[in-house]
Amino acid sequence: MRWTLIERAEASKINHLQESIGVDETTAELLVKRGIESFENARNFFRPSLEKLHDPFLMKGMDEASDFILQKRNEKKPIMVFGDYDVDGTTSVALMSTYLKSLGFNVLSYIPDRYQEGYGVSYQGIDHAKVNGIDLIIALDCGIKAIEKIRYAKDLGIDFIICDHHRPGEEVPEAVAVLDPKQEDCSYPFDELCGCGVGFKLVQALQMKLGKPQKEIYTYLDLVATAIGSDIVPITGENRILAHFGLKLINSRRRPAFKAILEQTKKRELTITDVVFMIGPRINAAGRMKHGLLATELLCETDLEKVKTLAQDIELYNASRKDADRSITEEALQLIKDHKEEERFTTVVYQSHWHKGVIGIVASRLTETYYRPTLVFTKSGEKLAASARSVKGFDVYEALESSSEFIEQFGGHKYAAGLTLEEKNFEKFKSKFEQVVRSSINPDLLTPEIPYDTEIQFEEITPKFIRILKQFAPFGPRNMKPTFVSKNVSTTGFVKALGEDGLHLKANLVQKGMVITAIGFGLGDKKEIMDSKEAFDIIFTLEENEWNGTVSLQLNLKDLRKSI
Repeated sequence: MRWTLIERAEASKINHLQESIGVDETTAELLVKRGIESFENARNFFRPSLEKLHDPFLMKGMDEASDFILQKRNEKKPIMVFGDYDVDGTTSVALMSTYLKSLGFNVLSYIPDRYQEGYGVSYQGIDHAKVNGIDLIIALDCGIKAIEKIRYAKDLGIDFIICDHHRPGEEVPEAVAVLDPKQEDCSYPFDELCGCGVGFKLVQALQMKLGKPQKEIYTYLDLVATAIGSDIVPITGENRILAHFGLKLINSRRRPAFKAILEQTKKRELTITDVVFMIGPRINAAGRMKHGLLATELLCETDLEKVKTLAQDIELYNASRKDADRSITEEALQLIKDHKEEERFTTVVYQSHWHKGVIGIVASRLTETYYRPTLVFTKSGEKLAASARSVKGFDVYEALESSSEFIEQFGGHKYAAGLTLEEKNFEKFKSKFEQVVRSSINPDLLTPEIPYDTEIQFEEITPKFIRILKQFAPFGPRNMKPTFVSKNVSTTGFVKALGEDGLHLKANLVQKGMVITAIGFGLGDKKEIMDSKEAFDIIFTLEENEWNGTVSLQLNLKDLRKSI
């Protein structure tokens, strides 16, 4: 592991903030590193306000999109709401469908089949709209690169409004309106919204044009927060506000779907991380193992008995997903061991029978194990489909773009993408992708990095410090949980290996007479460092451990090493 100090903030900015808001130096440094440099910044950070959401009409195409939809309301024509089969797509469809129905629209919700139709806008979906007399499709979390498909729809007399957040290509589809803050000529102040966030901005605009109160639509923020967390977009700016208030709604268990999903958990207060690991996988499981429309139905359903049945079904799909994920990961790891070639800069594996619904999860697990840009391929109809995952600091989307001569279709983000290609091109692509990554990646990125904010002493970890740190939440990209280093630490003598094969560590650590309990997941192999009676350094985050109604401070260790 590389322990990397996040570049120290300017002393003058730290001092200015200390004086402005009356905090200690460490807290001021943590804030400045997150772009908080003034009293006004700090107030907005610590006291998120829905009044600070941007005007939706600052987004290119918003006037045209909202006018066109309201015109359809007068025509009494049905609308198709189309979204992808992942969490961002299904929450987007649930949000938009529910809202339009509340305005009296006849809405057909549509999620493409992961296996029959694949990612994004599909010809089958367009044909389905035509058969049902629909002449407007609102595409959410997809569409920005569907040039041909939207042209095909236009020839059939079907218009599109696109709400997307993925990077546009050189050409933009011929739609009534394209809402995507990542368009170069879009001057919207925040370009890191997820697909559901862009959908919410459209709902905001419609609500404004209708002269209705904004607070009526804040009931959808639980869906937006779920998408923000699951799609791993930065939790800064507008996303931070949406996530903050959305989490409050999730924790109120007001939406029957979330109440049913969270029935088994004893946690009173869920964090964004809990949403990512508890709600996200269950919503995703429907699209992975059966059909994404089931997740949308669950999120929209208000009848408690129906919700329970749907939630139980999705729980079963999630259990199947876990089994498939486990077995394919084991198979992939064995495949890599059996075909150990020269030192590669990429991990690319393929088996035709692997379940397409879980190859993205498997790619993430392989990336954690080998720390290389990773592609996991399976057979999908006549083609091969893959999920790509990257290591921190390397843009896998750009690498795919540079290898695109052998790719039929691809899309995604810097760290996660998907692609399809013809089987005859697999080896050529594999070779080209390795060549592109090898020639462009900084070799340091192939060693896992743990960035940390600052070094602290145990004595600085006071109740007041912890109280302030809790207000840094919700955590996520560009506002990660503060990570610290403490040096010359020892144990009280209590060191225990936990879990199967002693994979984890628990210990009471001491520094200058102050004792704090620590847990280290996956650090069992470092037990001898703690047992050696010599001082060691630790890198960690702070958390509160809740057990039998008692809350106590705990260090969550990320790594440890002998003190120099």
